Amino acid sequence: MEDTDCDILEDWFIESIKTYKDLHVYQLEHPTQVIEWTSGKTVCVAGYSESKNEILELRLPLKLYADENKGLCAERDFKVAHGGFTDSPVRRLKHIPGTRCVVTNDGLTTDLQLWELGGDDSDVIRRTGSIKGRKSASASGSRMAARLSSPPHVLHGAQSSDVQLTEVASGKMLYRLETDSADLLSALQFVNDTIFLAGCCNGCVYVADTRKPGAPQLSPPPPSSGESSLWWTDASTSPHVSSCRVVRLSSSGRAVVSDLRNPGEAVSQAQLDVQTRRCSLDHVSVSWAPALNDCVSVSGFSGLVQLYSTSAWRLEPQDARPLFQHRGHAVSSQQNDEGAPAFVTSHVWHPERPRTLLSAASDGSVHVWDWVDPDR
Repeated sequence: MEDTDCDILEDWFIESIKTYKDLHVYQLEHPTQVIEWTSGKTVCVAGYSESKNEILELRLPLKLYADENKGLCAERDFKVAHGGFTDSPVRRLKHIPGTRCVVTNDGLTTDLQLWELGGDDSDVIRRTGSIKGRKSASASGSRMAARLSSPPHVLHGAQSSDVQLTEVASGKMLYRLETDSADLLSALQFVNDTIFLAGCCNGCVYVADTRKPGAPQLSPPPPSSGESSLWWTDASTSPHVSSCRVVRLSSSGRAVVSDLRNPGEAVSQAQLDVQTRRCSLDHVSVSWAPALNDCVSVSGFSGLVQLYSTSAWRLEPQDARPLFQHRGHAVSSQQNDEGAPAFVTSHVWHPERPRTLLSAASDGSVHVWDWVDPDR
């Protein structure tokens, strides 16, 4: 590592003392593009190489949860709680709430694999079954969403025309999205126990209720200025649909916020400060903070995770600067000799801690960090 890189890394660590309440770093043997909460203190990760891959349930550092006397807490590292192996890539992974079951997809077909995470009597993650998708092959694999309450159901599909709700225990199809349009999906998400959103790569959004058969609500993509863009979508979750908002992010860095009841009509938008030279359908993500108002996170364009406050966005497009940037993956990757800088492959917000996030990068690094609001 060159002296300049050492200086950059050292400067960032000194800066992090003031900009982070907590920062913990972990190194996986192989990179992951999935980070999924299995409890408030454990997450699941898995490799995505073409050969044999590990599936791991990691326990977050206990020091992260020490309210007082953090310096006296001995456990400062991630710990492997459970582990297993799969012969295929893991491109998607979803935990079924209320169970010790996760569902995976290899990104090559629409079939799903079922896994038991083990418990107190076993540290082995083992495969227990599968769910057949409606297509034998797929260019991007199946998107997945888990129903928020029991009994265990999983929503899955690669295109808008093959989205279905399946009972995990029996494999029985319970619901099918009624549409003839075969739009490639970039997101599937339950916003409450019955209503879900299907975001498409072309910017279209479907909103449907699994209790009501028939055509879903379809909203077209945001008006464009001629650019051909991929779109990623996320909705805030709430028992009341009236308070849910949708954010759509394009590969050109344009973010559009709308009301879930009328996602086709923008209420605010902004041009984000992202590197649009490279972006992958599988790596870019945008996400509402679950416990922080008006805040969205963006990653996958580079080695950064960027946080934006949408409170000042207006209907007319404007340039938006990040509220906070996690540069840890970009800075530490300068130690590598492979030439290409690391890029963020996945990130998630903690479901309860307002400013705590996890992020993973292409160099196998996993960071958990609690950022300090610069305006407070």
